[in-house]
Amino acid sequence: MKVLGSRRNFCVARISILLIMIALIAGMEGCLFPPATKNLEIRTWYDLEAIRDNLSGHHVLMNDLDSTTAGYQELASPTANDGKGWHPIIGAGGDPPFTGTLDGQGYEIRDLFIDLPGIGYVGLFSIVGESGRIENVGVVNADVNSTAYIGSLVGVNLGTVSNSYSSGTVSCWLSAGGLVGNNLGTVSNSYSSGNVTSIYGGGSLAGGNSGTVSNCYATGSVTSGQGAGGLVGTNNGTVVNCYSVGSVTGDSDIGGLVGYSEGTVGNSFWDTETSGQATSAGGIGRTTTQLRDITTFLAWNITTVVNPGARNPAYIWNIVNNVTYPFLSW
Repeated sequence: MKVLGSRRNFCVARISILLIMIALIAGMEGCLFPPATKNLEIRTWYDLEAIRDNLSGHHVLMNDLDSTTAGYQELASPTANDGKGWHPIIGAGGDPPFTGTLDGQGYEIRDLFIDLPGIGYVGLFSIVGESGRIENVGVVNADVNSTAYIGSLVGVNLGTVSNSYSSGTVSCWLSAGGLVGNNLGTVSNSYSSGNVTSIYGGGSLAGGNSGTVSNCYATGSVTSGQGAGGLVGTNNGTVVNCYSVGSVTGDSDIGGLVGYSEGTVGNSFWDTETSGQATSAGGIGRTTTQLRDITTFLAWNITTVVNPGARNPAYIWNIVNNVTYPFLSW
């Protein structure tokens, strides 16, 4: 009995120690295993403004933002900030870039106004860092004016922009893009119908590219003194599986798709009729009819659909054959 009692006491002691350990681990869980970062929901312009106080956070757009949304008059209208409009998102002191994520969930940010002459790195976001990611968002009816490296969505991108689009007007002296001013990261599955004006380096999608632009298209007009392209103004990176159809005008280094390039352009096209340009620093010129024919894009991940409303998301690109230009399935 003494032996059994000893064993019983030993088991009770072990169970007690185990329970104490479980309690201690439970109490320490918040320290050892911190909870996953909570998504920060954006419903107003005030919420969007607050991103600058949490540049590495995970942000989710919950609805469209426009001129009727709370905070627009104070933060993003033509009368906001003494007529300068929206202040691009960047950290305190102007140094830290955006390194978090923004998931637009298919919603739009509309009526953005920025007028910051003498300032560079301008857009809804100033600079997106290497780990930053922006996706599934539209910047619509934007009016952006500055000096250098400006776009409706991002001034300078070192991270990732995907499944996004822009429209409106962008103008500056150097490197103006409808979506991104200067891309050193990745821009994919995106498009722009923005009209761009610059002195050097203008593109309806991106003013300059030293990264990768893939599966993108642009339809806006571009006017630049030098280095103007329907898609990208100056290219020192990679452009692949893209096209442009907007008019392009300028003085030198002007191209239907790319104005000036020391990089690579593959499987990409421009409309020689609508652009008014017979040449480009990269890409292949095709007529409007040819760019509405799926056989032009056999190297792409593309399929035909009966109408734009019957999209097939199993492919990156869809086309209503002989009716529309290719469009992104998302």
